[in-house]
Amino acid sequence: MTGPDAKIANGLSFDVEEYFHALNLRPVAPAETWERQERRVAATTRAIVEALAARDVTATFYFLGWVAKRDPALVKEVAAAGHEIGSHGMSHRMAGELGPDAFRDEARESKAILEDAIGAPIRGFRASTFSVTEATRWAFDVLREEGYEYDSSVFPVRHDRYGWPSFSRVPIEVETVAGPLLELPMLTLRRFGVNLPAAGGGYLRLLPLGLVHRALREMNAAGHPGVVYLHPWEFDPGQPRLLKGGLGAFRHYFGLDRTMGKLERLLDRHAFGTVGALAPAPA
Repeated sequence: MTGPDAKIANGLSFDVEEYFHALNLRPVAPAETWERQERRVAATTRAIVEALAARDVTATFYFLGWVAKRDPALVKEVAAAGHEIGSHGMSHRMAGELGPDAFRDEARESKAILEDAIGAPIRGFRASTFSVTEATRWAFDVLREEGYEYDSSVFPVRHDRYGWPSFSRVPIEVETVAGPLLELPMLTLRRFGVNLPAAGGGYLRLLPLGLVHRALREMNAAGHPGVVYLHPWEFDPGQPRLLKGGLGAFRHYFGLDRTMGKLERLLDRHAFGTVGALAPAPA
């Protein structure tokens, strides 16, 4: 779909994980508690799919393997609605925590689970918490060796948990030991010699929507697509409040009741499609 401000299609993506998978909640919801937590991702994912259908927009849904393994029917449902399915790993641990061997295991296992669910190849990957950085650039080699054609894990900003500020702000082909891998970095806005985060998620909830509009307009005016992301839990103000205060709670809960409205305004102003459409399949 093309909004009034858009001529270039941008990549729209959703990292499909439960609210309790978020890094901010790790202190109060460690992995050993996940099976006991209330699961809510199916309902919020379906609400997103309905909102996209109303505007004839397709997107990429990067499923966490933990979710896909327990609800393959949800994966099939999203794919049947015309959306691209990608991998978000298995455990939501960051690449640096996993190391090359465990990262490979997760990339391989999640790909197999998702391909079994939809009966089609999985082309794209997104690491937990944008954790492909200069220190974990080995992930490019692993992903290409495991059969992925593109990645969308690099956020070219400075951040306390992730970021690769010197990386390209626009799609770029990365050479690996197994051949080229296309990297589709997250949307940023360049100001005062600094890359400002503008790709969605908490930035969409915490900051004025005009920042995202401006970043998309400028990226498109330069002839490049931007990549935007959100999580299904960001559309769920009724989720259990496991965090009771502090910066982590603010990051996680602020603006949940306004996320859908902000997404709809983005869809009305800009053209969006799947991330995979920005990464043409090899001939």
